[in-house]
Amino acid sequence: MKKGVLIAVGVIVVVVWLLTLAPNFGRSTYVYVDESKSFSNLYAQLKDSAHCRIPFTFRFMAALVKYPGKMQTGRYEVSRTMGNFQLLRHLAGGHQTATRITFNNIRLRQDLANRLSEQLMMSADDIMTLFKDSLYCDSLGFTTETINAMFIPNTYEVYWNITPRKLMSRMKKEYDAFWNPSRLAKAKAMGLTPIQVSILASIVEEETASPDEYSMVAGVYLNRMKQDMPLQADPTIKFAIGDFSIKRILYEYLQVESPYNTYKYKGLPPGPLRTPSIKTIDAVLNYTHHDYVYMCAKDDFSGRHNYARTLAEHHLNAVRYQAALDARQIR
Repeated sequence: MKKGVLIAVGVIVVVVWLLTLAPNFGRSTYVYVDESKSFSNLYAQLKDSAHCRIPFTFRFMAALVKYPGKMQTGRYEVSRTMGNFQLLRHLAGGHQTATRITFNNIRLRQDLANRLSEQLMMSADDIMTLFKDSLYCDSLGFTTETINAMFIPNTYEVYWNITPRKLMSRMKKEYDAFWNPSRLAKAKAMGLTPIQVSILASIVEEETASPDEYSMVAGVYLNRMKQDMPLQADPTIKFAIGDFSIKRILYEYLQVESPYNTYKYKGLPPGPLRTPSIKTIDAVLNYTHHDYVYMCAKDDFSGRHNYARTLAEHHLNAVRYQAALDARQIR
């Protein structure tokens, strides 16, 4: 074979290698393709974020395999070892990399929808539409007031472009797995359903700033329920009013007309005040057995509580706390 031919073959091999197999990205990253993303946007992102070494080779290969017409939504990994062909195969084939989502310290359903939309391709409005759909919530075993109890705070792996309905189905499976026979048995022994446990846990979590008090506080509320006493839980008043920043529960607040007003209505409110953590749910299921039916925040503002068996004892604790509020001019 003549030398010129060998050189030509060598050049072709090198060109093909550069176009297809040669590592073409200087930085490992992830690219996100949603329904509005154009190939030009993706191309620019690969140049900027993935530090594409020879950009025109990627554009050429993309045109050759007609990728711009085959774009699929998803979250895709771009590694430094990838060549154009491998990346395009992943992009065109929808071979995306799962993403981890987390949600904790969530109060309102809108807060939960916002948190999910920040981590996934879906919009908060699309999630809220399902949260407000009574028939759909009922099909999952919840109401529009309790649907956020289905979301057990944790870290989950899902695809970034998962649809809201598929996410809801996934969360229902996680919820069913969480409520294993042991937890179900404990809830039954307490005379509560899993949803009621979550509602109580949400009140407990709002009531105290100290996790080591969770089981103790839960015991107080459960004692009240057993004695057919109203819960008289201050966090439910804040929820009913729609203001969690309230520092002092005034008499006028207790008159608010709401099914969440546990000073007016006995039993648990119709839904959770927040999405309680696993720690709090388990604390309720393993509540401390005691005979306290009253509690009052300590006057040192530690977030902890003094507990009492009688109204007289509780009154003394309340007087000290009210005096502390007055001293700090908290109205």
